[in-house]
Amino acid sequence: MVIQQNSDFLFLFEAVLTNPNGDPDQENKPRMDYETSTLLVSDARRKRDIRDILKHKGYSIFVDTLADRKVPADKMFEAIRERWLNDSVLMKQLFADNPDIEQAWGALGLDSTDDCREGFEKVKSDKKLKQAVSDFNSLFITEAIKRSLIDVRLFGSAMAVENVNRTYTGPVQLTWGYSLHPVELVQSNTITSIMNDNNSTFGKKHKVHYAAVAHYGTINKYSAQHTGMTDQDRDLFRKSLVQGMMANQTDSKQGQTPLCYLEIVYAPGFDGYLGDWRRFVRTTTSEEAAERRPIRSLNDVTIDFTELTRVIEELKAIGYIDHVIGWVHPFVDSRSFIGMSAYTPVDLWAPIDARGEA
Repeated sequence: MVIQQNSDFLFLFEAVLTNPNGDPDQENKPRMDYETSTLLVSDARRKRDIRDILKHKGYSIFVDTLADRKVPADKMFEAIRERWLNDSVLMKQLFADNPDIEQAWGALGLDSTDDCREGFEKVKSDKKLKQAVSDFNSLFITEAIKRSLIDVRLFGSAMAVENVNRTYTGPVQLTWGYSLHPVELVQSNTITSIMNDNNSTFGKKHKVHYAAVAHYGTINKYSAQHTGMTDQDRDLFRKSLVQGMMANQTDSKQGQTPLCYLEIVYAPGFDGYLGDWRRFVRTTTSEEAAERRPIRSLNDVTIDFTELTRVIEELKAIGYIDHVIGWVHPFVDSRSFIGMSAYTPVDLWAPIDARGEA
């Protein structure tokens, strides 16, 4: 079922001696706000991890690569169309769910009981049916893409190929993440070897000592109506946000650990959001304490959710919140989190179903 309720969420992770998001304009150093010594992590980095884990599990994605090259949209669309036209069960379900598509199919002089692949081949080059073929293609390809590609349903996309010119705003929107405290870059001249076809070159490894990083995001029920994002897709998003990071164990990304995920699911009739939760979260560090230790682990950071919890309780009392769900890493010292709101626990370590999609 397509989601019927807005959500917003907070995702925290820690980075230990790692480079969460290299900046190609700065020799791939960690992205930073140097004026405040704040680490930055783009939304694209999170989405890439999500897409990668879902691809590993057999789900088709739109922003895909093959042999390190982006798959051209027209090739992907052609493959999706062929797969659907060759599957009578899929096509019958599509016609049943979408009267407009069935009507466009009928305008081609075809019946829903016809062999779809054979029928379309007969009419697609008929000049008299050129507009009807274009109209069907646009409706059919758009719907097939949304049903086939999980990242389109989550993040939306701009499509401009084969008479399909549509832009969909993704229901899931993520902010850039930032560290909840100042961070230090590792002062190191460590050299790494970069192998090329005929030789090797050398470069420096750039890492941060420690950072507790937070992303804020929203899930919009109205955008979901357009992309077809379902309750099952939302469950997949939550798991892949956590597990995608754990699966991305490259040299530069090793040392990243998901810490917690909190999500408010609003009442069906409520159209708003709390807004960026990070403004309600207070962080104190060992550098601010009497001993003034440098920040090197979660033990040196205290993240206080008390104000956020107060705001959540006020919204609950008004009736704007349906429920709150949450996940905290089971083996992270949760004493660094104080004042956290009560939530319904979900297991975001539970395996992602690797069944793939149509």
